[in-house]
Amino acid sequence: MGTIYVARSKGLQSWGADVGLGKNLYAIGYVEDGTPEQVLAAGLAGEKDWAVVKAQDAAEGVDEAGLLERLGRKEKLVDPTYYPRIRGARGLVKVDPAKVENSIRIRKALETGQEPKEIKVKPADIAQYLINNALG
Repeated sequence: MGTIYVARSKGLQSWGADVGLGKNLYAIGYVEDGTPEQVLAAGLAGEKDWAVVKAQDAAEGVDEAGLLERLGRKEKLVDPTYYPRIRGARGLVKVDPAKVENSIRIRKALETGQEPKEIKVKPADIAQYLINNALG
């Protein structure tokens, strides 16, 4: 059994804002052996300042290609061939905070039966949203 994780890098987010991708860039991945911190310590997309936002145990039979394929149906995966700095980095996702907010709003409305007042999207909310969509 492996671990699915969502991480973010301040350096990559500022670079994304500079090149027009936006600052809401996250990395999602799957680790069969070891921890996400060990994988990210080696560096991803030219950055080494990755911080794991959320990690969750995944069920048997899950692989990274399947996770990215399912997530690609809902969110925009960044194509690493277009940007020389992140060449070869898989699992980078450009997240629209409005979609995350709508997802949270619908979930809370169904749970409580009334519309929530105000929702402020946090990185942990984005991470949970990405993991839920990747797992299907």
